[in-house]
Amino acid sequence: MARYTGPKTRIARKFGEAIFGADKVLSKKNYPPGQHGNNRRRKTSEYGVMLAEKQKAKYTYGVLERQFRNLFEKAAATSGITGEILMQSLECRLDNVVFRLGIAPTRAAARQLVGHKHITVDGKVVNIPSFSVKPGQIVGVREKSKSLEVIANSLAGFNHSKYPWLEWDESTKVGKLLHIPERADIPENIKEHLIVELYSK
Repeated sequence: MARYTGPKTRIARKFGEAIFGADKVLSKKNYPPGQHGNNRRRKTSEYGVMLAEKQKAKYTYGVLERQFRNLFEKAAATSGITGEILMQSLECRLDNVVFRLGIAPTRAAARQLVGHKHITVDGKVVNIPSFSVKPGQIVGVREKSKSLEVIANSLAGFNHSKYPWLEWDESTKVGKLLHIPERADIPENIKEHLIVELYSK
């Protein structure tokens, strides 16, 4: 499966949530896309509900199936609550940290910044979006990239206090992962226990 590059509104309508950020269309068309989207639909099966939750998580974080399964398997092999560890792993991906720090307006834009070598970790350029950021590591904007308009616009007025597990220094354009976030602090509306049930079948 290739990464989805189609209309984001279509995916948001599929799940009935603005999973890519504010979406004006949802207020007008709060039903699934397609010819029969506004018709009464038959009840989704239990398996369908679990599958939809996994798809929502994948689209939200921009992760492909193989990457997602690998993250799940690592989470399952770690002591603790598997679903919670899975969500924490997704949150610690470099592209997501760049997004949470306000350096990019969306996760897709963050992935692009990372891939184009605009982002550093502990002073070294890292161009792997799936790189797992560890507590204490410093994520910043490469010196010659600090004047990029997309970064300046994204950071303008961004409220960094929304994510207490991250620290941002505006003067140097660097942020630090203070600690792995608690599940209660992660704002995404994902029922990770359904994903665990799906992979456990």
